[in-house]
Amino acid sequence: QVSAALKEGRVTPTELCQRCLSLIKSTKFLNAYITVAEETALKQAEESEKRYGRGQPLGVLDGIPVAVKDNFNTAGIETTCASNMLKGYISPYNATVVQKLLDQGAVLLGKTNLDEFAMGSGSTDGVFGPVRNPWSYSRQYKEKSVPNSHSDDEESNWVITGGSSGGSAAAVSSFTCFAALGSDTGGSTRNPAAHCGVVGLKPTYGLISRHGLIPLVNSMDVPGILTRCVDDAAVVLGALAGHDPKDSTTIQDNFKPFELPNLTDVSKLSIGIPKEYHAPGLSSEILSLWSKAADLFKNAGAKVIEVSLPHTRYSIVCYHVLCTAEVASNMARFDGLEYGHRSDMNKSTESMYAATRREGFNDVVRGRILSGNYFLLKQNYENYFIKAQKVRRLIANDFVKVFGSGVDILLTPTTLSDAVPYMEFIKEDNRTRSAQDDILTQAANMAGLPAINVPTGLSERGLPVGLQFIGQSFQEKQLLTVAKWFEKQVEFPKIQLEVKRHDHSAFQHQKSASFS
Repeated sequence: QVSAALKEGRVTPTELCQRCLSLIKSTKFLNAYITVAEETALKQAEESEKRYGRGQPLGVLDGIPVAVKDNFNTAGIETTCASNMLKGYISPYNATVVQKLLDQGAVLLGKTNLDEFAMGSGSTDGVFGPVRNPWSYSRQYKEKSVPNSHSDDEESNWVITGGSSGGSAAAVSSFTCFAALGSDTGGSTRNPAAHCGVVGLKPTYGLISRHGLIPLVNSMDVPGILTRCVDDAAVVLGALAGHDPKDSTTIQDNFKPFELPNLTDVSKLSIGIPKEYHAPGLSSEILSLWSKAADLFKNAGAKVIEVSLPHTRYSIVCYHVLCTAEVASNMARFDGLEYGHRSDMNKSTESMYAATRREGFNDVVRGRILSGNYFLLKQNYENYFIKAQKVRRLIANDFVKVFGSGVDILLTPTTLSDAVPYMEFIKEDNRTRSAQDDILTQAANMAGLPAINVPTGLSERGLPVGLQFIGQSFQEKQLLTVAKWFEKQVEFPKIQLEVKRHDHSAFQHQKSASFS
């Protein structure tokens, strides 16, 4: 819609960019952004305006404001991974996905907040502080929450965004940008998308280049896409997907961008409901929403069948071993010699290494490095790492069997519950939280399959709840087409954001001027 408005001249790229920048300022308390690149964004918008003036826009994304998670390298803009280790680091090059967005004329507003080095499921563990969920300040949530007479209600009651791409999800949800990039290793795009009421797509492993994404787990990391509707996710995917000579794990074939058809007949579809996803801790609200969604497909004529993915119950343990082992290997590059933080300790090279890593990494990152190195010790390698790789293969085979049996798409919950208040979330440690929160999402990463979160409804507390669709390898078009049909049926409500204490009028102006 906004792309059409730009083409017709109803709004200019500069106006659009300025509105988004003023909105970023008025929603600063959400802490969604680490760096706002105001000057470069306005320059890019100006260039876009000239192209529209000549009648030569570069594509649908020309002039569209976007944000990027702060673990993607951006030339000339600081890339911190929300860690002391990389504070002040400016990359000499752009990540491939960032470059592709810029080549399409997108306007890069800034870098979004995350858990340190993307290790977490709440966006609460970064060095720049936690991200607040925009729905904490929505009319829907405020009407349902019980006021606490002793304290400023908003200050004590705000809920988390989920993670680790919480900044990107909050940025899209609060209308400060139209699309954002996240990364997804075990659910880090879909989890915050579910909690913030936006669409979160994790593409097939190898469809989008990882070059320039600071790695967490090379064999599972995928750049993720966060937007406000499924059609937008398809547009961004079209701009990013395809072979990259700088990433040997990308597909060799050319990728043809596609427009999503309007599905009217779902009778040829077979939807699988994996029984193992009825996991311990799944809230009754989400369970009922999941059942209703299955009935929706059934009543529309689709075939809905219960399926089994028997090795799902081992996946979180298996994921922990593989994740920490690869983290230990990847984090070895941060030694204080080439880039990033360097300690003043100068007794010896070894003591400088140790002090640099102690000062630069938080407890979560150090804990994962420690676990990973333990699993990789010569005496443990066979028992842990190799065994986990074998279990990973069994998990991937479960999906192959189910899809081979005629099932087109799997329908599962994305999260166990709606977003929890921050004060409650931090009572448990990162490892416990991540194990709980990744349980429904990380099997898709282990199998390398595409998966998408679609906002489905509001909980009794007035907070978003999403459901996940898992598709077959490289069948993004089918996955997104089904997700679009479902999105249309559920008609998820728009957030009614109330920005008190801040520039409320700017928000109203922004909303009415550029969102139909």
